[in-house]
Amino acid sequence: MANIRSAEKQRRQAEKANTRNRAGKSRLRSALKKAKGAIAEGKGDQSTLSASFSEIDKAAKKGIIKTNTADRYKSRLARATKRAAAK
Repeated sequence: MANIRSAEKQRRQAEKANTRNRAGKSRLRSALKKAKGAIAEGKGDQSTLSASFSEIDKAAKKGIIKTNTADRYKSRLARATKRAAAK
């Protein structure tokens, strides 16, 4: 237990941030799974891709993931969609 008021406040803030970040990370993972599933089924169209890109960008903007990580996720999804369309 914190004895100093500022340490107690920091603990409360960290808990809120942790909750927010977990929710954002969960939304991101769900969007990625949905996109990958659609691509695997051959239903990976532009709307699916743009929805997942949007979720990735939101996570990057909020600092849940880094910008380069977001770019890597988007690149891999785009490449997988392109490969699936070619088949």
